[in-house]
Amino acid sequence: MCSPEEAALLRLEEVFSATLARINSLVFQPLLEAGPEASDPWGRECLQLLQQLHSSSQQLWDVTEESLHSLQERLRRPEAVGLESLLLLQSADRILQVHLEYIESYTCCVAVQAFQKAVKRRSEYWRGQRKALRQVLSGLSSEGSVGTALLQALRQPLAHHVQQYVLLLLSLGDTVGECHPTRELVIHAASLFGDLQSFMRQELDQATATQALWPTLSSRLRDVLCTPARRLLQDSQDVPVTVTPLRAERVLLFDDALVLLQGHNIHTFDLKLVWVEPGQDRCTFHLLTPEEGFSFCSKDPQGLVVWQWKVTQAVCQALRGKKDFPVLGAGLEPSEPPTCRCGAYTFRAEGRFCQATYEGEWYWGRPHGKGTLKWPDGRNHVGDFCQGLEHGFGIRLVPQASEDKFDCYKCHWWEGSMCGYGICEYSTSEVYKGYFQEGLRHGFGVLESAPQAPRPLRYTGHWERGQRSGYGVEEDSDRGERYIGMWQADQRHGPGVMVTQAGVCYQGTFQADKMVGPGILLSDDDSLYEGTFTRDLTLVGKGKVTFPNGFTLEGSFGSVSGRGLHTQGVLDTAALPPDPSSTCKRQLGQGVFPVESRWQGVYGAFRDFVRAGCPGDLREALLGFHVQSSRELRKSQEYLCCERTCPEDQAGRMEDLLEELLQHREPEALQQCLRKALSNSLHPLGKLLRTLMLTFQATYAGIGANKHLQGLAQEEVKQHAQELWAAYRGLLQVALQRKGQAPEEDEDAETRDLRVHSLVLPLVLPSFYSELFTLYLLLHEREDSLYSQGITHLSLFPDARLLEFLDVQKHLWPLKDLTLTTNQRYSLVRDKCFLSATECLQKMITTVDPREKLEVLERTYGEIEATVSRVLGREHKLPMDDLLPLLIYVVSRAQIQHLGAEIHLIRDMMDPLHTGGLYDFLLTALESCYEHIQKEDMRLHRLPSRWSSREPW
Repeated sequence: MCSPEEAALLRLEEVFSATLARINSLVFQPLLEAGPEASDPWGRECLQLLQQLHSSSQQLWDVTEESLHSLQERLRRPEAVGLESLLLLQSADRILQVHLEYIESYTCCVAVQAFQKAVKRRSEYWRGQRKALRQVLSGLSSEGSVGTALLQALRQPLAHHVQQYVLLLLSLGDTVGECHPTRELVIHAASLFGDLQSFMRQELDQATATQALWPTLSSRLRDVLCTPARRLLQDSQDVPVTVTPLRAERVLLFDDALVLLQGHNIHTFDLKLVWVEPGQDRCTFHLLTPEEGFSFCSKDPQGLVVWQWKVTQAVCQALRGKKDFPVLGAGLEPSEPPTCRCGAYTFRAEGRFCQATYEGEWYWGRPHGKGTLKWPDGRNHVGDFCQGLEHGFGIRLVPQASEDKFDCYKCHWWEGSMCGYGICEYSTSEVYKGYFQEGLRHGFGVLESAPQAPRPLRYTGHWERGQRSGYGVEEDSDRGERYIGMWQADQRHGPGVMVTQAGVCYQGTFQADKMVGPGILLSDDDSLYEGTFTRDLTLVGKGKVTFPNGFTLEGSFGSVSGRGLHTQGVLDTAALPPDPSSTCKRQLGQGVFPVESRWQGVYGAFRDFVRAGCPGDLREALLGFHVQSSRELRKSQEYLCCERTCPEDQAGRMEDLLEELLQHREPEALQQCLRKALSNSLHPLGKLLRTLMLTFQATYAGIGANKHLQGLAQEEVKQHAQELWAAYRGLLQVALQRKGQAPEEDEDAETRDLRVHSLVLPLVLPSFYSELFTLYLLLHEREDSLYSQGITHLSLFPDARLLEFLDVQKHLWPLKDLTLTTNQRYSLVRDKCFLSATECLQKMITTVDPREKLEVLERTYGEIEATVSRVLGREHKLPMDDLLPLLIYVVSRAQIQHLGAEIHLIRDMMDPLHTGGLYDFLLTALESCYEHIQKEDMRLHRLPSRWSSREPW
């Protein structure tokens, strides 16, 4: 059986549906038929509002019809159709939404007097419709305006309908009983429509108050402030309040903005960016906006409470982006607005941000967090902000007026200016990677022009206040020159070395980019000039030339245009040719540039990071961020992105990295830990190593591959290993400090050097080996050439003949190892004796670690002794007189290219701990072999045309 309440609901829906249909024909059709004039913008806006209201009314009629059909079906078949099938119960939220949309459209029309304006266009027609409207409405006065009648016609049926919904649903809830399965649906629907009643009254009150406000304002103020969706929440004329220091004459609180009126001036504040701060007393509270702060004061504490409460709730509502339901301030959301928000604002006050629009995160009236700044001139900045300033990683585009190009800065910022590591791509196609301070290049950095530039340049070195200053390397690819030395105020200034593509080297003192005073010149053939130069590096004045053959020319030098170099002096031809080892000692830069002070900009950034306690948020700023490739770097200018590791992830991993150092402090574990750290491009130690590799390549690769720079490079590698050990020690001290443990005691120089050579140098040497070994090759090229000639001649000897030639005692010959075939004699067998030792020695070139090379040499010696012991049938220790010829034999058969470069690199880079030990002895023996093979009798010895058959072997 159906209840009387369901029957009453059916009649209610029938009446409301009919009323809506009649309102459509009686009100909407005539209103919409009378279009506005083309010159009437307000009329066009009213028409749009009425069309929207008509559409909402149509949706309301549609849902009412659906509800009516569900009720009819229920009354027709009560046994088959349950109560829960009623649309009013199963889709109460949907029906509520349709009502809300109608109320919103209706109140917009009320706020701007859309009905009154529409009636004026056909006033005679509407006066004739008063009687028809009175039939729709109850209690319509015959004296009221037609506009008022239309207001009531579109509101009163809805209000009555919702009121009856609530009454009937409450009654239905009582009827079904507490145990009925549909009771919760009924109570929910009754609650929704009860809230709708309160919401409707609030909306109508706000719309009416807003409508009454506009006539009290001047037309100019009304044109600026009036919009259909805006609602007045509070007026200082109703509840007086004083604003300081702005001295506003009138304060208007709307649902989207706070407006202060001062004569003809309007101060409008977006509520999304208004922060409310309670005052110390009951007579004041403060408001904070992006550019201004002011206080609300009142002699009436109660009135001030009303203002504070309404402003707070309006801010909450604005941040939610929707009206409160059921009434203002009574929603489920917290009543206190969050201090951290997102929003957009255009700055008006003078300053760096003037006319710029910021969109992003805010905190107490200041940009704070992630955000974007855009200026009218095309500049924009995307990144992190703190307390209103760029702070953290950010990307800025700066357009160039002369071209359709941008300068792109991907940098770390500190309190509004670039500070820390950054990558900048300029419209000129130059790229700078390095450090900044107060917006200027400062510290270590690399500036590189595009390869297609008129004069391609690359500078790797130190900067000060935006200029090249300190130690740096510049390569001029167009002129084929590289300058290594000191800079000041963007010019070469102080001691420096110039290396040319032709192999000519200059060393001297530079001033204002030119070489001045005495200097030296070294050519590729080891000719040496000592004297003075012109500013364009030509010989002038007194000087001395030492030629490769030992001759010297001392006198005055000069040049005549088009006629070459002229000299007047004394040529000394009595000197003997110099020892090749003496020319190897002609190294440039050593002593001129103290190794410990060359790359302080690189080391200093790491020390700053350690001194700061290795904070994760400063890790990128001090150590640089990781970029995948130059292609991604170029691409990032267009897409405003940078392929870099996430700072948040880095900050989280720093603790793990420090913990790992604490857990691996024993020598073997420590070396593995350091190996892992140095091979990881995201580890602080790995980043430091890669930056040092960059400086090394910039100095010694390409044009810098000059034999006269070998000493400079060798001591630099050792210094890098020492600095990396100090960097590890610094990280370890931070790890201990974080754990509350006592720091390690400082190392003495001897202990430090041992640790550096045994732990760090073997790990870092591979990173510099290619460039470093090239310098050794060039420096010892002449010696290695003589050695190669000797090896070539010795390789023609068969084994037995070579052993005899080297004066190896015959009882040590491993003839048992030679397996003869038919018609074969010992004198014809080659590359069979001491084969295991030869193969072992050949492994020397497979490693870059001096210690591993020495271990190969030790194993070679062991293989030689093992072979001799097998021949003798007993253990035998070789004396030096026996070892040397056997070792020469093995070296000649191993045919290691560039053995001189290998030997000298081992000698220079070996652990001092091995000095005077077995390794030192074996290396000395190898050096002796190398020198013997270079001798003339080794290179010029010729084999006889045929061997005598009476020879005993």
